[in-house]
Amino acid sequence: MGDRLLTAAGRRIAFDRVEGRGPGVLFLGGFKSDKEGTKALALADWARRQGRAFLRFDYSGHGASSGAFLDGAISDWAEDAAEVLARLCDGPQLLVGSSMGGWIGLLLARRMPERVAGFVGIAAAPDFTEDLMWAQFTGAERAEMAATGRVAQPSDYSDEPYILTRRLIEDGRQNLVLRTPLSLDAPVRLLQGTADEDVPVAVAERLFAHLDSPDSRLTLVKGADHRFSTPDCLSLIEATVEDVLARG
Repeated sequence: MGDRLLTAAGRRIAFDRVEGRGPGVLFLGGFKSDKEGTKALALADWARRQGRAFLRFDYSGHGASSGAFLDGAISDWAEDAAEVLARLCDGPQLLVGSSMGGWIGLLLARRMPERVAGFVGIAAAPDFTEDLMWAQFTGAERAEMAATGRVAQPSDYSDEPYILTRRLIEDGRQNLVLRTPLSLDAPVRLLQGTADEDVPVAVAERLFAHLDSPDSRLTLVKGADHRFSTPDCLSLIEATVEDVLARG
């Protein structure tokens, strides 16, 4: 079941920790994902083998944490992550952000730069509520959002549709990171599949061009999809994490 962190906002955040040496690795999951996902569990196994500190957790409204998913938005999930980083992790951490977790990781880097030893984005999706959701809404969907405060869209990952709320879209606009300067004084690695139908390669290329970092690389994996969870992809994630940690 893991442990729980009670946040200042009263949310109970479920987390699992691997004890080990630092700098630790903090895994930031994706939209509607949880700490039991393939990449999170693979990195937990890697951390145990390496004797490396590692922490994975569920945002509020996700997995085993408290709250309803539809009540949440980027600000809430970034606050959850900031409290996890501040209260559960020792010293600077290598942030590994998957999809939405990439956006959350960049918000942490902007808010708490002294706590970031590096950043690895896996199909990172900064500003996705604006650029990959709102920008692609049809006129009918925008009208539905205005009238009802929500829109249902089909999901490739569940039989249940995604319900996207007005608050998710409007709150996302308060957290955009690609419209203003974004610097990270630590190694940055972006991993992206060319067959990703959720986060296009153009997003990774835009982030790579926009980010100001003294040590930044973008790796494209031909044929990899958004899950980025094949054995080869998992091995690449582990090797990338090891590379960044070795540079510290």
